[in-house]
Amino acid sequence: MKPEEFTDVTYEVADGLAWITINRPERYNAFRARTVDELVHAFKLAWADDQVGVLALTGAGDKAFCSGGDQKQRMETGDYGPSETGLFEVEALHRVIRDVPKPVVAAVNGIAIGGGHVLHVLADLTIAADTATFGQNGPRVGSFDAGLGSGYLARVVGEKRAREIWFMLRRLTAEEALDWGLVNKVVPAAELRNAVREWADTMLTYSPTALKVLKQSFNTDTEHMISLGNLAYSTLKLFGETEEAREGITAFNEKRQPQFGKYRSH
Repeated sequence: MKPEEFTDVTYEVADGLAWITINRPERYNAFRARTVDELVHAFKLAWADDQVGVLALTGAGDKAFCSGGDQKQRMETGDYGPSETGLFEVEALHRVIRDVPKPVVAAVNGIAIGGGHVLHVLADLTIAADTATFGQNGPRVGSFDAGLGSGYLARVVGEKRAREIWFMLRRLTAEEALDWGLVNKVVPAAELRNAVREWADTMLTYSPTALKVLKQSFNTDTEHMISLGNLAYSTLKLFGETEEAREGITAFNEKRQPQFGKYRSH
């Protein structure tokens, strides 16, 4: 697949910085299976390109960075649509964000919710527009992320705050996210791309081998969470077929409060 064949993602390189943009603003940059395929491919293109030293991940438009999995697609077809391999490769996307031996900067230009929130958490650095918001949505729609999206999140913001994000579905402003250590910097929305460019230019003056080994060293401490994520995804696949999970996604699409009470048991 070539970048010109992408439908859900745009890919551009300028002066050592690769911009990978989720281009589904009509769905708040939610990802379907094809989106994930294209994102994985774009990250690997940047990995293989010796002219690229830093990667930036962002969303099209000014409303959303990424709102996670496309719940309308999930409601319509029961899954996230067709993919190249027949698999929903979101774990491969998480893996490549961590494994690409170059710094990844999340440029959060709007809402970063659910699976979209996980993507920014996994990036090495996050610069947020002052209009950005952050949070999770899983328990509201019958879903969860029991791997990197929760365990690694706790390493980033601490146990109590990570549990508040997941158990209370707390939505954070950009300034609150900065205070919590969830993002590195907040800038006016109009200055977001320039801020990323500035940080990229700084990192591009450094030894690429040193940055690669440092990133791999940082990753080592949480590598076991990949296997936890695999286990969680297996469980989520089974859970997604239950009435409880279907109530969550149905209520979301019907814009009503889900009725989960009957599924609470001892």
